[in-house]
Amino acid sequence: MSPATEPWYVSAFRSDYRTVYPHRDLESARDEVRALARVGLRGRVLDLCCGFGRHTLALAEEGFDVFGLDLSADLLESAAELSGAERLRGRLVRADAMRVPFADASFDGIVNLFSSFGYFGEAGDLRVLDEIARLVRSGGRVVLDLMNPDRIRARLVPESTTERDGLVLRERRSLGEGGRRVTKEVTLTLPDGATKSWREDVRMYATAELEPLLAARGLAIDDVSGAFEATPFGPDAERQVITLSRT
Repeated sequence: MSPATEPWYVSAFRSDYRTVYPHRDLESARDEVRALARVGLRGRVLDLCCGFGRHTLALAEEGFDVFGLDLSADLLESAAELSGAERLRGRLVRADAMRVPFADASFDGIVNLFSSFGYFGEAGDLRVLDEIARLVRSGGRVVLDLMNPDRIRARLVPESTTERDGLVLRERRSLGEGGRRVTKEVTLTLPDGATKSWREDVRMYATAELEPLLAARGLAIDDVSGAFEATPFGPDAERQVITLSRT
């Protein structure tokens, strides 16, 4: 598949991802996992759309029997650069979130973090929810960490330029589908003058919109928080962290 025809989520999550988002590191993942551990995660956990495995490793450090899954070969390969990466040996799987290669009821918990939902069109997104419901055992816990659509719509910055260590990052953002979709066009100029461009295109879901979709799959919303730490959720909340239980 050529770069011109491949899905955006293939182009966007190559090795440059870590250059663009250096603050998404293992240390912050450890803080976030400590917060996640307090919502009732236990036992065998799947880090669905794990990227380069920073949360997977943090979960392993906390004693979880954890597996990470992602489609990006570049990001999965870069997990070897993490301090303590030997814990992840045999624990990272390259696969599509719509077709997860684990048996039914394989996990006590599933986490899907940092806006890794809403990538595949509405039919594809429903298939991801089907997989989550299929994979988690009765009584298990699921955490979805999503964008807060109200905050994004109210505070969207149409264009920005960031310069760092000889890199120039230009981002243009827009809303579509009546404010339900956010698109970002990214251009990264490297110190040698070479440029790379890609786009990100995410369907945002409000809690009220997700609730019936989840209920139809045996997933009940237990809590909605504005951050990994338990904070009130509202229009200005930084995140939309939804904790679910499998009936």
